[in-house]
Amino acid sequence: MIIGRDNELKLLDDLIKTNKAEFMALYGRRRIGKTFLIREYFSNKNNMVYFETSGLKDGNMKKQLANFTKGLAKTFFNNAPIKEPQNWDEAFSVLTNEIGKIANKKIILFFDELPWLATKRADLMQYLDYYWNNHWTKIPNLKIIVCGSAAAWILKNLIDAKGGLHNRLTKILLLQPFNLKNTRQFLKAKNINLTNKQVLDLYIITGGVPFYLEQIQTKKSIAQNIQTMCLSENGILFNEFPRLFKSLFDNAAIALKIIRAIATKRYGMSREDLLHKIKIKSGGWVNDRIEELEAAGFIQGFLPFDKKKDIYYRIIDEFSFFYLKWVEPEIVKGYGFSKSYWTDTIKSQEYRSWIGYSFEGICLKHHEQIKNALGLQNIKCNVALWRFIPPKNSPLNGAQIDLLFDREDNAITLCEIKYVNNGNFRIDKAVAKNLLNKIEVFEHANKIKKEIFLALITTEGLEHNLYADDLKCSAVTLDQLFSD
Repeated sequence: MIIGRDNELKLLDDLIKTNKAEFMALYGRRRIGKTFLIREYFSNKNNMVYFETSGLKDGNMKKQLANFTKGLAKTFFNNAPIKEPQNWDEAFSVLTNEIGKIANKKIILFFDELPWLATKRADLMQYLDYYWNNHWTKIPNLKIIVCGSAAAWILKNLIDAKGGLHNRLTKILLLQPFNLKNTRQFLKAKNINLTNKQVLDLYIITGGVPFYLEQIQTKKSIAQNIQTMCLSENGILFNEFPRLFKSLFDNAAIALKIIRAIATKRYGMSREDLLHKIKIKSGGWVNDRIEELEAAGFIQGFLPFDKKKDIYYRIIDEFSFFYLKWVEPEIVKGYGFSKSYWTDTIKSQEYRSWIGYSFEGICLKHHEQIKNALGLQNIKCNVALWRFIPPKNSPLNGAQIDLLFDREDNAITLCEIKYVNNGNFRIDKAVAKNLLNKIEVFEHANKIKKEIFLALITTEGLEHNLYADDLKCSAVTLDQLFSD
């Protein structure tokens, strides 16, 4: 059963309904459910021929062709043994001959993990280009889906291809992690019924990665599940982080160096500071490495509200941020993890500070839900963040705006994000003074002439008192982040 993929299912429905050849690229990080989506969707379709082959990690061309041949035999020859092609020209020639015999059914060709199939000096991409342009486009009942976890490779060789496959794709699908609503749906389908707050606490560590959520055991608490999955040497996610990078990136060491550097800064790191930290000069090579991490969904670049400063990056993958903070440092120390490591950790002040920042990142990813909750769904907005570090002798204090909506109705909504473990958030005198300072510094530093509104995003809600009323503060709750 496919859960939480309504937009993706609609796109696949559209793909099938057309009366023309289609060529779709599907990409997304490892463990996100790409293969499951395609297999599950097409397994329930009648009047269809479905062919699948998958690349083998580190397999040479001979092994890739042998695996391809098994797929041919299963789909078109009733598993009878057939001669193994010597190259991709022969392989695609046999495939073209077989699909040419089918006139009254839709034909689906699924090339899973295409980056692994396209081994060096195998010329697979050249032949894929040739057969698509010269043969397959003429078959209106043919639908080709190519898939890969190495997002940067898919972008370079297909989506942004400059050769024969330039502009040949008819559909593109980036499969992303679940949002909060989809995560709750997925867990409910596993008979795991949690409150929205409990779903958030799980999401802060696992993100919306279906494979990670699939490991949750119903008879264990969230803390027990995290301890078992992530902090036990036999846990299924204990070595997931380094394995993940090695499987996705040819330059895994550099990718790890970049993401570890960004993780050292709570509010992210400017590009200039990042290059200084990793001791690498600016250039196309390092730009490609950063773009790979962005394409794979590990980091995201943000342009500050004033657009005068260097772009800066922050980690947006929850599991990576959790691993780099709480798992890797302990592994490096060599102490190992006690059986109560995580239950002890979540009681600490350090954890409470960390989870507050993590909640900010989740709110950034759910900015559309926040925008709707604020009644801005029909107003065009630019979403941004803002940070001010005062120069020497400046009369202004430093200030940080977690999230803001720059609205086309000549107004700006500034958002303050607060994770509260229990109860409503209360604005007292000190908090009110801090919020007023942020507004004042923001207006002065940016010479703002637009009307300013303030919104508070909390896990539970906002306690209404004199300070909240004076600030005319709107409130957005965690429950509203679970909306469409």
